Amino acid sequence: MNIPGLIAVIVFYIAILVIGIFYGKKTSKAKSREAVLVADRSLGMVVSFFTITATMVGGGYINGSAEAAAWSGILQTQAPVGYTLALIIGGLFYAPKMRREGYITMFDPFQLKYGKKIGGLLFVPQLLGDLFWSASVLAALGATISIILEINATLAIIISAAVAIFYTFLGGLYSVAYTDVIQLLCIAVGLVVAFPFALNHPAVDTSRVSESWEGTIPGNTIFAYIDVYLMAIFGGIPWQAFYQRVLACKNVRVATVSTLLSSGFAFALAIPPVIMGIAGAAANWNETDYNGTIPFPDEMKSFILPMTLNYLTPLPVSIMGIGAISAAVMSSADSCILSTSSVVTKNIYQDILRPKASQKELAWVLRISILVSGALGTLIAIFSETIYGLFILCSDLMYVVLFPQLTLILWMPQSNSYGCLAGFFVAFALRLLSGEPVLGMAPVILFPGYDHENGLQMFPFRTFLMLIGAAFIVVVSLLTHHLFHRGIIPRRYDVLKCLRNRTISRRYTINAAMLQEADDADKNIEMEKQASSPLM
Repeated sequence: MNIPGLIAVIVFYIAILVIGIFYGKKTSKAKSREAVLVADRSLGMVVSFFTITATMVGGGYINGSAEAAAWSGILQTQAPVGYTLALIIGGLFYAPKMRREGYITMFDPFQLKYGKKIGGLLFVPQLLGDLFWSASVLAALGATISIILEINATLAIIISAAVAIFYTFLGGLYSVAYTDVIQLLCIAVGLVVAFPFALNHPAVDTSRVSESWEGTIPGNTIFAYIDVYLMAIFGGIPWQAFYQRVLACKNVRVATVSTLLSSGFAFALAIPPVIMGIAGAAANWNETDYNGTIPFPDEMKSFILPMTLNYLTPLPVSIMGIGAISAAVMSSADSCILSTSSVVTKNIYQDILRPKASQKELAWVLRISILVSGALGTLIAIFSETIYGLFILCSDLMYVVLFPQLTLILWMPQSNSYGCLAGFFVAFALRLLSGEPVLGMAPVILFPGYDHENGLQMFPFRTFLMLIGAAFIVVVSLLTHHLFHRGIIPRRYDVLKCLRNRTISRRYTINAAMLQEADDADKNIEMEKQASSPLM
């Protein structure tokens, strides 16, 4: 067992716990549900920048990028570019609109406009996405610690998940946001220090990968390639974990600027693991202390980053690498856990099941949800075989089902409950029927160009299904709006009450705008007082 590495991990975990518990006291002193879910909307530019970046740069992002670069080349390492563009688009268009309305979760606009039960239904793809995301980051940490510290991967996953669950359980978003600051610093330092050592190791000869490090895009896969990129970009937008931070920002400007800054830093942090993945692929492992199977079997390919850290860098550097990956995992795992639990508590339990629940009751529902969602993500991580596959898969349903729903509810006033349900069930059913190799699901629908030998869809079916779902939302919404609004169908047959819900949603928007104007006015008055007061 690597005793120095084990000590370093224990010290790191204790430090994160202490920080999480310390800032979690803010939650225990607050009486508002906004304290736990959106940190009383108190995050400034620095903390919001750190927590948004740390949420994106998780273990799946780091380990998955190294895995893809090592075995498929840079051109096939699509997640870093895709998710960076997602942050840019989200910061410019989606974040300002959501923060301006003053929502508490991403699903508030759905429940206000479509009704509580229908809005809660849209939580299903978010739940699956969060579970796959948390599983990918925990699996990344299990792979790293098991190789470098020579302990059981399952034990590493369970301990790491327990630490993240514990401080999230105690402090909500306050604990998560402030631990993200330390975690992101650990990620940046650990990765930047490690990659030069890996690249300059005597066993690494880059000429071995001189023709493969860039990667290729075979002609018959070009449309599938574009499909995955679009999924990473637009599937990276409708995430509760992202909007939880956006909605916790002090104002719209902080939300927008911090998101845009995060996009650039997140992309920069993908470069070191990509380089280390290429270094691992270029290494002659017979010249290292590694005594396992060469070439690596398929089940070992997702371990390329921890293998590189362990065998191609000095011990102190590999320990720093453990810290970087541990921090990355914690920063994303706690985000996934809190994201799922927040929606279960606010949008499912309070809005649908127990509208009159006390704040104390909601606090305990949130804590129980944190435990359950953390346990489910841990189980998936233990039995997963590919980190990068899980990381990409987590955006799949978000792109196909949730992206058109979020976009249209924000920018299509005529969208209604009938269109929402039609788009949801059509897109969800067609996606399941299209199969998924990562989950071992055989396709029922074979799109043009289907690769029978490898069992892969070569057609850009995700984008196609997303557009079909969006079309159903638009057409059914416009049709039912026209029929009820014109009285062609009597309003008493409006069983989903889409006309009434639209009125409620409009009132909420007006009230939110008035509250924002009042807040701005109060801030201006306070600034004028400070400017007119004599200097001390």
